[in-house]
Amino acid sequence: MRIALVHDWLTGMRGGEKCLEVLCRRFPDARLFTLVHARGRTSPAIERMQITTSFLQRFPGVARHYRYLLPLMPSAVERLQIPADVDLVVSFSHAVAKSIKPPPGVPHVCYCFTPMRYAWHRRDDYFTASARFFRTPIRAARALLLDWLQQWDRETSGRVTHFLAASRTVAARITESYGRTSRVIYPPVDVRFYTPAEVPRGNAYLCVSALVPYKRVDLAIEACNRLGRPLVVVGAGPEQGRLARRAGSTVKLCGWLSDEQIREHFRRCRALLFPGHEDFGIVPVEAQACGAPVIAFGEGGATETVVPADRNRPGTGTFFPHQTVESLCHAIEQFECGPEYCDPHLARRHAEQFAAERFEQEMIGCLNALAGKSDAMSLR
Repeated sequence: MRIALVHDWLTGMRGGEKCLEVLCRRFPDARLFTLVHARGRTSPAIERMQITTSFLQRFPGVARHYRYLLPLMPSAVERLQIPADVDLVVSFSHAVAKSIKPPPGVPHVCYCFTPMRYAWHRRDDYFTASARFFRTPIRAARALLLDWLQQWDRETSGRVTHFLAASRTVAARITESYGRTSRVIYPPVDVRFYTPAEVPRGNAYLCVSALVPYKRVDLAIEACNRLGRPLVVVGAGPEQGRLARRAGSTVKLCGWLSDEQIREHFRRCRALLFPGHEDFGIVPVEAQACGAPVIAFGEGGATETVVPADRNRPGTGTFFPHQTVESLCHAIEQFECGPEYCDPHLARRHAEQFAAERFEQEMIGCLNALAGKSDAMSLR
């Protein structure tokens, strides 16, 4: 099977790249198309691919500032030329990759992490500049741009023949945004790497996240400031300076750490704090694979991966209902009243359902069917 792979941008090894990596290993001869590639920042399996980038690659400093090129991304992805002799196009998209133009008659499967959140669901998250730049003319121009992007995103959804969704939450957004149905295939989690260990749990809470506004790491910091609880924040991003200024004496920002170091934090933390509204969220599953409890915002993908614990039944964590400091503080205090209700053995068994082998089996079976290897499946 001759496959063309498409990814929004390759600037780090996050959840989306872990999904792409599975197909890069399975189809090492495939062509890989992306807007921007920061060499050496993804896994060896991805770096070995024949990678074609867009004209955005020529912008100075693009690996750091690609987010500010959002208005140019539609043109950039549409100019990427997929070879006419491929049997299948597979895009991994949370922005514009799904709008690639496939050759005539070639199926295009989009594994959608979410419809473009900048245009649809989280408009304020893209712009992280300080409030003084948000005067009325700037806000009006931004609104016009995002309205145009939303219209373009909806119109180009017709270039996808079959949608796959990263979660039920994303499947609902695909229906809302594009009027299309999709099949849910949960992303892969490396449960062979993320494992428990016979080490005592400490008293520090943990937050592992890119430091961008919609992740709401500020809630974790403010809650631990208020309660005087130790918190370790692992991650980097444009919010790092602002969050560092808000961190109290019990909060430590570590920047990005190695996978081995993060695993050690999962094994030793009191619990993982997960305050964002996520499309899926691989981090809570990785934490549970290490036996860690999870305290998560009770909407979005976390509701599909965390089993709530209470006095009537064991679980793997607990939810807080509102994205406020008060709501998270209350959840932390409730957890501390009954940590024994979060069962580390149950957490491990639950996480194993999201193993990478399951993702690969489901994805390859689906792609084989859609490429005509089998008539056993129809996603339309």
